[in-house]
Amino acid sequence: MHLYAAPLQGYTEAIYRNAHAEIYGDGPDRWYTPFIRVEHGEPRGRDMRQLSSPLNTNHRLVPQIMFRDADEWEKLVTAIMETTTYREIDMNLGCPFPPQVRKGRGAGLLGRPDELARIAELMKGHPDVTFSVKMRLGINAPDQWKAVMPAINSMPLAHVTIHPRVAAQQYGGELYLDDFREIMAKTAHPVIYNGDIATPADIDRVTSQFPTLAGIMTGRGLLARPSLVDEWRQSREWTPDERLDALMRLHSRVAGQCEQTYQGETQILAKLKPFWDYILPSLDRRTAKAIKKAATRPAYYRAIESVGAE
Repeated sequence: MHLYAAPLQGYTEAIYRNAHAEIYGDGPDRWYTPFIRVEHGEPRGRDMRQLSSPLNTNHRLVPQIMFRDADEWEKLVTAIMETTTYREIDMNLGCPFPPQVRKGRGAGLLGRPDELARIAELMKGHPDVTFSVKMRLGINAPDQWKAVMPAINSMPLAHVTIHPRVAAQQYGGELYLDDFREIMAKTAHPVIYNGDIATPADIDRVTSQFPTLAGIMTGRGLLARPSLVDEWRQSREWTPDERLDALMRLHSRVAGQCEQTYQGETQILAKLKPFWDYILPSLDRRTAKAIKKAATRPAYYRAIESVGAE
């Protein structure tokens, strides 16, 4: 069973991925970049720069692109092909962020089957690229995938990752598992499941429900429990002490790299605090509050010292 790490903007950047790969040796088979998109008519510079980071060398990384039409798609694929050595590209048809959906990007493209058919034709001109898709079931209805499935089935894809919600739900609400089962039967490609994978037991549950899956992708669950994939591969849940020890070593590596990379208190804290966003609900309320309120690095590091001490 392949296990993949989903991209999350502002979280799964090179510093975090590199540190995670160092601490958790049995981690995800692939990491996907936060989406690369077009801005002012060109691939966004800071998105492209993340592909050349020397911190990418200790894990397998796949660029993910987000686009609103065939023209943006071609610009992004061409930029990756001409300026990097990556030959795997994931296509984002699942981002639920309303401003992007309204512009027709991410899940917004699920309402435009003709544009996806155009992109399917363009893909034939890049036989040396391995493409994949990450998608939702629809924009606001879980059967909207049916209109775009002919285009997706005509694409040369290694796999399709499906989050069984619609974009309007963001990351909460009902999982449409009956629709997921139906789309699995109708797609011509191997299917990866994504959505609400927070524990090793969740991986077992989903693979039991859908035994023909090609893999599992986890995003928020991995940020909340960085040992998640290792625990599942080792067929045992780590003790709280084991998880805490690895978590603090992970934070130490992330913090050290942030201190070397960024300048000034404000910028460094802005990069460090998100590390805890998905972990905070599991912490003592006083510790969580101290981390969120820390306005200086000394205050932040004092707050971190109390993690696990409660």
